Amino acid sequence: MSSILIKNATIINEGKTFRSDLLIKDELIVSIAQPDKIKIPSGTKVIDATGLLLIPGVIDDQVHFREPGLTHKGDIFSESRAAVAGGITSFMDMPNTIPQTITIDILNEKYRIGSERSFANYSFYLGATNTNLDEVLNIDPESVCGIKLFMGSSTGNMLVDNETALRELFARALLPITAHCEYEPIIRKNSEIYREKYGENIPVKMHPQIRSREACFRSSSHAVNLAKEYNTRLHILHLSTADELKLFSNDMPLSQKKITGEVCIHHLWFDECSYDELGTLIKWNPAIKTRFDRDALINGVNNNFIDIIATDHAPHTLAEKENSYFKAPSGGPLIQHSLVVMLELWHRKIFSIEKIVEMMCHNPAILFNIRNRGFIREGYQADLCLINPSSPWIVSKENILYKCGWSPFEGNTFRSKVVKTIINGTIVYDDGVINNDYRGQRLMFDR
Repeated sequence: MSSILIKNATIINEGKTFRSDLLIKDELIVSIAQPDKIKIPSGTKVIDATGLLLIPGVIDDQVHFREPGLTHKGDIFSESRAAVAGGITSFMDMPNTIPQTITIDILNEKYRIGSERSFANYSFYLGATNTNLDEVLNIDPESVCGIKLFMGSSTGNMLVDNETALRELFARALLPITAHCEYEPIIRKNSEIYREKYGENIPVKMHPQIRSREACFRSSSHAVNLAKEYNTRLHILHLSTADELKLFSNDMPLSQKKITGEVCIHHLWFDECSYDELGTLIKWNPAIKTRFDRDALINGVNNNFIDIIATDHAPHTLAEKENSYFKAPSGGPLIQHSLVVMLELWHRKIFSIEKIVEMMCHNPAILFNIRNRGFIREGYQADLCLINPSSPWIVSKENILYKCGWSPFEGNTFRSKVVKTIINGTIVYDDGVINNDYRGQRLMFDR
């Protein structure tokens, strides 16, 4: 039996901030108490957390780790390694790989790869198509996070645009449907308008006009209407507009909501002015839009209309991103820096530290019914992150761990720093040193 005692930590958990010690035995948190209340086993490793924040490990429900088939951009080994350096202890990976994860056999192969290569705990979505409903209905709800539905085309086109197939999916799905919502006919029409004006050299700042707020709202509202009609569990990913917030409610606990939404780091940090400096490096689908939209999304988080903050981590090589507008793929690497970005917004008094933990740790566990994770509770898996809130550092090529080797935050100074990441009771990241021998566990779900 191995044990770790974390002493004098400032714990942020379930809306409270308090000072306490915490004891881990093997994989579990076994005691959260004052020093004289904990019986410490002999041989216990002691971590002095004086001045440090202790939070549950971050759970990112939306990543693209690019394996299999696109591993020149990133892979499960490289990107999960970057994740643990950023305090992320669990992730859920998307199906637009090569081959696309649209059958149970391909899904099981991804789980095999995850078990061999992932530093963090992992789960993988099965992707919906116009024709694979039988595969979707055969998913084991206890061992798979959910169904990914593209109601807008993106990298690795998996667009589901057949209304009959959509209705069958919403009527019969047994797992949460997580949806990318952009209305493709509007995007095609806008693309042709701007192509006629600019040719192939469309300024990237036109991206939010091409993948417009109208395209987002029309698709999101259609998904919400289907979910209401069929009483489906729907989670809309990467909200990007103020308009879409009217589709969600804040009048009940998350555990009772059937329709939920999330926002990503880039939509909380950047706005349309950022295109002038960063260009295609911040080309995402859905597009980063106006400062008004960003402020509305921030208010949506603070007032519980939005339920989760995630990354949509989606690495591409710099050579790919430096292409012209239509050739440059959408997406960017974020998972190593998502927590410190949010902590920077805490320093700026935009979010409370308790709200960040709620949105990045607790709510993904509640929304997806993840078993025994997402909270600092006795008997739960010891997935934890220790943070120094006052240790400024600069993002540089020397400390970026993504396989693609770049970050849209390069050159930024962040005031907080991840010190240790503990996964299932094992210290996997320790002040810049990663335990390359550790492998995470498959997430399980209470459904």
